[in-house]
Amino acid sequence: MRKSSVKIALCFASLLLIFISASGQQPAAPPKPPPPPPQNAPGTNAPAGGAVATFTTGTQLVVEEVTVMDKSGKPIEGLTKKDFTVTEDGVAQDVAFLEYENLPDDSGPQLQTRPETPLVVEPLEKLTRTEIAPEPPGDIQLHNRRLLCLYFDMSSMGQADQLRALSAAEKFVRTMAPEDIMAIMQYEGAAVEVLTDFTDSKEKLLTIIETIIVGEGQGFGETSNDAASADTGAAFGQDDSEFNIFTTDRQLSAIQTACKMLGGRNEKKALNYFASGLQLNGVDNQAQLHATENACLRAGVQIWPVDSRGLVATPPMGDLSQRGPSGNGIITGQSAMAFSTRLAQSQDTLFTLAADTGGKALLDNNDLERGILNAERSMSSYYILGYYSKNTNLDGKFRKIKITVGGDLNAKLDYRQGYYGNKTYNKFTTADKERQLEDALMAGDPITELTIAVEMDFFELNRAEYFVPMMVKIPGRELAIAKQRFGAEHTVIDFIGEVKDDFGSTVQNIRDKVDSKISDFTAQELAKRPIEYATGFTLLPGKYTVKILARDAETGRIGTFQQTYVIPNLMKETKRIPISSVVLSSERQNLKDALFNALKDKDRAETANPLVTDGQKLIPSVTRVFSKTKDMYVYLQAYEQTAETVRPVVAFVTFFKGQTKAYETMPIQVATTTDPKLKTLPLRFTVPLGSLEPGQYDCQITVLDPEGQKTAFWQDKVMIIQ
Repeated sequence: MRKSSVKIALCFASLLLIFISASGQQPAAPPKPPPPPPQNAPGTNAPAGGAVATFTTGTQLVVEEVTVMDKSGKPIEGLTKKDFTVTEDGVAQDVAFLEYENLPDDSGPQLQTRPETPLVVEPLEKLTRTEIAPEPPGDIQLHNRRLLCLYFDMSSMGQADQLRALSAAEKFVRTMAPEDIMAIMQYEGAAVEVLTDFTDSKEKLLTIIETIIVGEGQGFGETSNDAASADTGAAFGQDDSEFNIFTTDRQLSAIQTACKMLGGRNEKKALNYFASGLQLNGVDNQAQLHATENACLRAGVQIWPVDSRGLVATPPMGDLSQRGPSGNGIITGQSAMAFSTRLAQSQDTLFTLAADTGGKALLDNNDLERGILNAERSMSSYYILGYYSKNTNLDGKFRKIKITVGGDLNAKLDYRQGYYGNKTYNKFTTADKERQLEDALMAGDPITELTIAVEMDFFELNRAEYFVPMMVKIPGRELAIAKQRFGAEHTVIDFIGEVKDDFGSTVQNIRDKVDSKISDFTAQELAKRPIEYATGFTLLPGKYTVKILARDAETGRIGTFQQTYVIPNLMKETKRIPISSVVLSSERQNLKDALFNALKDKDRAETANPLVTDGQKLIPSVTRVFSKTKDMYVYLQAYEQTAETVRPVVAFVTFFKGQTKAYETMPIQVATTTDPKLKTLPLRFTVPLGSLEPGQYDCQITVLDPEGQKTAFWQDKVMIIQ
């Protein structure tokens, strides 16, 4: 899909040419393109010598790869544009061009018996970065070629896995079919590198594979990524150090970038994604996952993931690459179950990427070359069909496509069933911008142009209701972009969201804005200042779907956060001490000094918010990244609503580095309640971090009720930086 804009300037001379043509006289040569319009915008005073009118029109080229098979599963050849009927949302479309890609119908044995080409490849220095050259709209340059792309996610693979992936790629290239044409990309944790555009030169492809350095990029994976490492600022706007922990979002964003690059080619494309699994962090990555899949569908790219770990047979207690587990989990079997669950979760995402884009994942197989062969075998002969959509509304809505073949053919068609239209922002009115936010909220296609992170907590208000404070955080880099590119002195971040229950009914709505003055700060200062927006609402226990959108009103970029959130019913907790969410923070903020808070938040009653004490608000650390030069504040509540009288509880905070205890606070005892009915016991800690080395830790909160003989535990990962 492409959008072309044509600006036509009409003046007295062009009208004369039109008059001559209408009189039957043909000019000797085509007229020269009209000069560009003057700087005067439409509606202003035009320069002397004649009025100039500027007309702007836009259209969208939609390209579909259509496979047409007969009853026996063989491609049907010889069809023309007249044989196809295309409708978009029920409106008939005119087919602009049709090309047939004739690919040989290779079977499995033939693929396995192709002769290996003897080649001598000398390793060279790493080649200069290149790009995927796009095709002109409607032009099909690579006729009857099968487009394959090898994508190596070096950030997720260990050295052994990288060697297996590169060896499989080299083996396939040596036996590559004549109609195959291949591109190679890699991702090392910073940005997507295109090592070579589509080429059929085996020598060049093998040279590229030989120059890929094994071990490069390793260490950027989720388990060992350190936010204290140098930040190149090259990855999708997430250049703030506290957002480097969102490794999965970055990996999915890299795949999305690769698909957009490949979208410049009109032919059908298959991307072989080599990785050692890809694990989602609960539901926090769902928006980016959907955006990546939709980008692949728009670009006509099928993802064929290959688990480079091969056939995995992990011992129940783990292998020699990690320390053995300890505790009761060894006896109960929880440790062994955790290993298998972790492996299954890392493969589930690969399976989802393949299933939602039309590919197939290769899992638990040592023959990694089979993953490339499967992608090659799946691409049979097909038609490339293009039309210019009659729907000129740039609303970003989903448009359903239906393609049929006329005549007496009993054909089976395989094609993309629809697409999301383009969007524009610079000419939106106030009503258009409001409608854009509402449409984006209702659309199934998440928009991830703006980096956004959200933390939600719950605290018991009474025996039925819970107060849910929400903190939204956006890196200040977004403000710096608005100032650098548009010279803005202030920027407005619009927020819109909704909370739906398990039945799909909306129970809460969010609509607010943050007006931030940026004229007094430099771009470097803004990059270090996050935008923080706080709100809160009351919910009953249950399962909810939360969707939040943020839009920079200056640049028009939108970010989406979506997750499923569960509020437990603490009244039913009898075996353990009922506790609220645990809030970790490094900042207390005076309500009168909130720099990046919504204006109406200053007038909103904060009596229900337990994070507000004595006019100061505890700001949750959404990303769980803390500097060792500052103290960490910990806050939670324990409840004893079933006890006749308040019983003292003891609590302490522990930091673990792997299986080793790195630090532990002195236990504190709390016996004073803030709510006699719920018998709420507030637990507050101030933890100095100066003695801890930079790195990732497991932070554990332990709460003990000696009299009731009950306990409660909470644990999560935190990052300590300099």
